Amino acid sequence: MKYKNIAILFIFFAVKLLPAQHTNILIDDVGTFYPPEEPSIIIDLNNTDHLTAGSNINNVYYSVDGGHNWVKDEMTSSYGVWGDPCLIVDTAGRYYFFHLSNPSSGSWIDRIVCQRKDFIGGTWNDGTYMGLNGTKAQDKEWAIVDRTNNNIYVTWTQFDDYGSSDTNDKSNIHFSRSVDAGMIWSEAKRINEVSGDCIDSDNTVEGAVPAVGPNGEIYVSWAGPVGLVFDYSLDGGETWLDHDIFVIDIPGGWNYSIPGIFRANGFPVTVCDLSGGDYHGTIYINWSDQRNGLEDTDVWLVKSTDGGNTWSEAARVNDDPPGKQQFFTWMTVDQTNGYLYFVFYDRRNYDDSNTDVYMAVSRDGGETFINFKVSESPFLPWSSIFFGDYTNITAHDNVIRPIWARLEDGDLSIWTAIVDPFHVGIEDELVPNLMSLEQNYPNPFRESTHIAFKLKQQVEVSLKVYDLFGREAAVLIDRKQRAAGKYVESFNPEQYNLSPGVYYFSLTNKEQHIKRKMILVD
Repeated sequence: MKYKNIAILFIFFAVKLLPAQHTNILIDDVGTFYPPEEPSIIIDLNNTDHLTAGSNINNVYYSVDGGHNWVKDEMTSSYGVWGDPCLIVDTAGRYYFFHLSNPSSGSWIDRIVCQRKDFIGGTWNDGTYMGLNGTKAQDKEWAIVDRTNNNIYVTWTQFDDYGSSDTNDKSNIHFSRSVDAGMIWSEAKRINEVSGDCIDSDNTVEGAVPAVGPNGEIYVSWAGPVGLVFDYSLDGGETWLDHDIFVIDIPGGWNYSIPGIFRANGFPVTVCDLSGGDYHGTIYINWSDQRNGLEDTDVWLVKSTDGGNTWSEAARVNDDPPGKQQFFTWMTVDQTNGYLYFVFYDRRNYDDSNTDVYMAVSRDGGETFINFKVSESPFLPWSSIFFGDYTNITAHDNVIRPIWARLEDGDLSIWTAIVDPFHVGIEDELVPNLMSLEQNYPNPFRESTHIAFKLKQQVEVSLKVYDLFGREAAVLIDRKQRAAGKYVESFNPEQYNLSPGVYYFSLTNKEQHIKRKMILVD
């Protein structure tokens, strides 16, 4: 039934194709309890058309067409839903939404909650939880799936008393795992050596984002009174290092000020390359700080090629001249090729608080970075409006989807972009635009429709039709050499026994992949 509802909505909300290089897509601009902010996004590695996203405080969104269109839902749980959304998906296509709690019988943020649904159109369960420890606060969680066995690993910060300035109250990094698809969680385990305070500032330990290594290692870094530190487990989280590994100083701390931003931080993000390529096994940590001055926040990257025991010098990811602000960074790795993708807010183009969204990509293991603007227009944040504590990004098989919040006339909204990886750094790596694909006509259609495309030179092409869930439905051209010129292919759905619904037709060659939506009606 959920699938039918989604399909109906897609029929009424057609794909908006803009001429921009990286088309911006509005996901949401109306929150239930609060305006939407602090977003998370995940792509299904088995079907890159399927994405799920979330935002504060209880918003969840689904897309089954690669992020062009979204359906919104609201999370509910008997444990309460109180923000810090984190989304993951396992190899069976089960989605998990992690968040803070606010139970009617219990304490505010007294546990980390995990809700699951078994496919993208399914129903979220009421949830399970980890970390319940009296009235202590459990905050800032993040999760990762080990795709070799579907084990789920979660790290977060426990506060003895959130916001307390009492030196006896401490913050610590905790860990839990599930080996049965999120139904049962191990007892929370403290993994940090040096505790932090509970003020929720520079000397608090926060920002724990786990990653999985090539042999099942669990890696995690966080920020706190020592700076940026790192820990790992080689036995599925049973044991951790007795002494945290120092990575690098964070001059000015992880909690800093940005004009126009209610609250800003430079929390680290940890990923590991599992692509099998040249940088397989390399661990990366991405964060931001003000080592170059209060007016010059920058985005940084360090890496380790020996399992986290030693670390490189910090590399500056943003490539603009000194003196501008870059903040709220997040990073991911495309595990099909090892490319690193970053997203962050950027003010390089302005002398005031106007803000763009930029991305960067590194294709050589974090040695060099190509920066590019992904937002279509700037926005002006207000310091009185909370933006959340992070942006997010997901990528797989050259499908890259960042997510961010923006402010327009005091109204918050959540956006993504249809990033074209073949036109990133076009000045440096010219990728030929060999073909174009027109919208089918008529559309919607009943008996037949026509698909037109142009080739600028002779090239091998394929033209195929897929259903709403990414399954191949028809093959019109299969890897055939075609000379330069315009072509029109007639498509008769009866020939392929297709039922009414939403479909996609795709034109591909070795360098390009162009997709359009079409609708078959009764």
